[in-house]
Amino acid sequence: MRSVIKATGSVLPERVIHNADFLANRFLQKDGNIVPGTILRNIEKFKDITGIDQRRYARPDQTTSDLASLAAADALASSAIDKESIDLLIVAHNFGDVHLGTNRTTMVPSLASLVKYKLQIKNPSCVAYDLVFGCPGWIQGVIQADSYIRSGDAKRCMIIGAETLSRVIDDHDRDSMIYADGAGAVIIEATPDSTVGIIAHGSRTYASEHALLLRMDSSYNIENGDANLYLKMNGRALYEFALTHVPLVIKETLDKAQVHLSEIKKVLIHQANEKMDIAILERLYNLYELPLTDLAVMPMTISYLGNSSVATIPTLLDLILKHKVEDQQIEPGDKVVFASVGAGMNINAIVYQF
Repeated sequence: MRSVIKATGSVLPERVIHNADFLANRFLQKDGNIVPGTILRNIEKFKDITGIDQRRYARPDQTTSDLASLAAADALASSAIDKESIDLLIVAHNFGDVHLGTNRTTMVPSLASLVKYKLQIKNPSCVAYDLVFGCPGWIQGVIQADSYIRSGDAKRCMIIGAETLSRVIDDHDRDSMIYADGAGAVIIEATPDSTVGIIAHGSRTYASEHALLLRMDSSYNIENGDANLYLKMNGRALYEFALTHVPLVIKETLDKAQVHLSEIKKVLIHQANEKMDIAILERLYNLYELPLTDLAVMPMTISYLGNSSVATIPTLLDLILKHKVEDQQIEPGDKVVFASVGAGMNINAIVYQF
């Protein structure tokens, strides 16, 4: 028995935020001093490193559970799957519902229960729960759903990754330009066909030394008395951590699947930072002593969607399968890797055959 993707869905928030929209920001360092250089130069440097030109923010009246519900509805509508046939509904996120004007989170009821409510799924056997696992949360949700399916406890599962990072960022922190909002969803179900579906997966948590590379902390504007906490990261250390560990976890998962990297048609990696993702891919190919001749093996949407955490991979997958990413397609029979890294610090990967 394998788990196969039967439907995908996503929602791209309507508000497009350009890099130029940050020209009025006052970026500060951790000690409260102004970041050296002009704001324009800082934005240009940011673009060179991350590859981000634009990102999407949710409307003022929308929350994470709203975006999650829209992505779920899109997956259902594009497949004609009966919503009452869903046995398991997992929503991966990290901050719950955060309303505009406050960064206080709401996670009661769970976002998964809210999605079930907003979709009006009546079946009480559809068990709904949340998953907090950093940016790799959506992949981890797929891994958990696969375990339910293989055990026979579920036949059809919906896994959603949704986030509104725009509500938890410090406007005085340059890293705030990285983050975005969005949601993506997949529906997976059991199949006896051993030629398709999830072949293998792997997960790792490197918390003993690296748990605080991404964390919540005070605003860099230390003079305004703001008691709220905001998303913060140690960018350089996180970059080195990812380059060291992510290629190894992907290789371990490929070895577990008994699939060579040369058989992989696409690597769908968390859209965190363009420069970092390319470096991860290069190191992965070096592990196999293969030349990386075409970056098209790693589709990217970060330039116009930014980093929406758990939503990046399911959104990317949905856009590719619906022919909305230029010069990118996934064909029947293609073997694909999904991989992510994020807060915790967690890393995971899936080897999948379409």
